[in-house]
Amino acid sequence: MNSVIFSNKKSTLLIILIGLILTGILIVIPTGYEDALIYQDMDRATGTVLETDNSSIKSSGLIQSGEQSCLIRVDDGIFKDREITGVNFLSGSLEKDKIYKVGDRALITISYDGDEIKSVVMSDHYRLDKEIILFVVFALLLVVVAGKNGFLAIFSFSITILTIWKILVPAYLKGYPPVWIGILITIFITAVIIFFVYGFDRRTVSASMGSLLGIFTTCILGMLFTDLFKINGAVMPDSESLLYSGFQDLDLTSIFMSSIFIGASGAMIDLSVDITSAINEVVEKKPDISWLEAAKSGMNVGRAAMGTMTTTLLLAYSGGYITLLMVFMAQGTPIDHILNYKYVAAEILDTVVGSFGLVTVAPFTALTAGIMLTKRKAAQ
Repeated sequence: MNSVIFSNKKSTLLIILIGLILTGILIVIPTGYEDALIYQDMDRATGTVLETDNSSIKSSGLIQSGEQSCLIRVDDGIFKDREITGVNFLSGSLEKDKIYKVGDRALITISYDGDEIKSVVMSDHYRLDKEIILFVVFALLLVVVAGKNGFLAIFSFSITILTIWKILVPAYLKGYPPVWIGILITIFITAVIIFFVYGFDRRTVSASMGSLLGIFTTCILGMLFTDLFKINGAVMPDSESLLYSGFQDLDLTSIFMSSIFIGASGAMIDLSVDITSAINEVVEKKPDISWLEAAKSGMNVGRAAMGTMTTTLLLAYSGGYITLLMVFMAQGTPIDHILNYKYVAAEILDTVVGSFGLVTVAPFTALTAGIMLTKRKAAQ
């Protein structure tokens, strides 16, 4: 008994060590875009707004244009503690514009030549401190509720974010094939997430195999129906801005295709882990169960989960489009017109193709977990 406990602790420490190594490697990997030309001879800092001047703002109903001038005390950077005047440009867009008040903290970009400040542009409200607090509270709650598994989940969460930012995004910007890069990154993320759930175990292999089948199915269907729907990557937010920023050779349509299976992969991983855990529990309670019976038990769990998972995808994708639906309804747009609009069709494609992947995850995970986990018991 003591040897089993010692072995489990040793395995957990090894998993934590692997998590620390992966996180450290991803942190130090350069993206290649750290010294972008736009930020040369500029200092990015934070500042506190001491005074505001709104006299140059022109208001027309809800729309505001012109500029807001603010006296700012620089809180960090090479001009720390200096009081400077910053400009907040307003473009007339409610989505992007912001108005500062005295006491607000702002992210500022200072253009300078030696000790001389040439211009100060206020980028946005400073929110990083609140974001850190939110993440820390989330991490603490995760550990309190889920214990060791919650602690390990923090590693998979962090590694996923770092992988997307440090590898996936730079690879897309450098023009590597988006679909192939997306598949490789998704395989890596899937394996990492499930590894931190199960560790060195056959459950890791069976759940990963089930997830990847669904991901490959989603990839193939996404490529096929993106072409049939005649959808291009410009439906993605800010994609045109990216083209106009000097990346006109990017294959946005392939990036959109890859976003379909990357976006749906989380639900597939969730379903495969649920089914694998259920089959493992059945095998633990009834060691003499056949692989076929175990697989059937997994499928019963999968059928119940699929009913909610497809709705989960629908809510996840459509949640950000409530105002768009309100516009359609307010204008009396016919439903057949709505469903034909390119950006609506893109969301339908995301949801339905992702659901196809979920449907394939259940039987394959049930089959692989049923075979592998009963074989493990037989070997013991």
